[in-house]
Amino acid sequence: MTHWSPGRVIRLLVATSLTALVLWKASPLAALRIAAGADVRWIAVAILLVVADRALMAYRWLVLLCPIDADQRPPFGAIMRVFFVSTFLGTFLPASVGGDIVRAYGLAQLRVPRGPAVASVLMDRLLGVLSIVVVGVASLLLAPAGSLASTRAIVLSFTVATAACLAAALVVFSERVALMAHGVLMRLPFAALRRLASELTQATRAYARYHSELVNVLASSIGVQVLRVLQAYGLGRALGIDASAAAYFAFVPLILLVMLLPVSVNGIGTSQMAFVWFFGTVGVTGPEALALSVLFLALGVLGNLPGGLLYAFGPRAAPV
Repeated sequence: MTHWSPGRVIRLLVATSLTALVLWKASPLAALRIAAGADVRWIAVAILLVVADRALMAYRWLVLLCPIDADQRPPFGAIMRVFFVSTFLGTFLPASVGGDIVRAYGLAQLRVPRGPAVASVLMDRLLGVLSIVVVGVASLLLAPAGSLASTRAIVLSFTVATAACLAAALVVFSERVALMAHGVLMRLPFAALRRLASELTQATRAYARYHSELVNVLASSIGVQVLRVLQAYGLGRALGIDASAAAYFAFVPLILLVMLLPVSVNGIGTSQMAFVWFFGTVGVTGPEALALSVLFLALGVLGNLPGGLLYAFGPRAAPV
């Protein structure tokens, strides 16, 4: 029997409400007709780009396991199983946060200390957000003066994300800031949470010694974001959407930030709303943007299916 927690009910309500609102504003029948006429050649290109971005995502997480001692690091096959299974299970959990929790838990089940296990996933997420900001800001700088960069929502979103990444970087590289953060976390109400916070702070600080590895992961993360923008562009071309590449590079990073918010399941509802709103500012019709959002979401689900196969047919005794 499925347990329906209040949080899960709220997220499903949010996803349902946002999806209903988008469907009300953008004709679903028109979107279906547009999607039915998609060019399969561009769809195939987008699928190949998904394979490439999943490979890069797995690689960057492997690099982020560098602080874990060799004798505590699980075998390569077990690590890859945790990664791909977590991406699959994350499809049914709140945004990407659910998948992150599954990945950290799976790594801990492989006898990796709890602090480093959680820290590797946290650093992966933070560097991923930073890469979204880098790609988005670069696209704004290349955009014509007074066009995309003049949209307040875009500038504000990237500003908030940049501030969050800067705060995390200070915790990693500044001992004083790390001590301040540790002092705040030690005020948490439960002893178990305080112990986890202490372990996580210590494990996160360990990355301060791995400058080249962090640069490597950031570069790989930027590559992932560029691939995702190109995926959306390919899908747009498949649908015959007349929007510039600059618009995709400005809007898709923002949409990815919206999809990270743990307010719905797998970004359903929030992604459709974001696609319709942002692309509507450059003349893309509601049905076109809705069709693009559905295909983009479906492409992500398709990229997660290998994890489903591993989960269904992998070793039954394996973690996760």
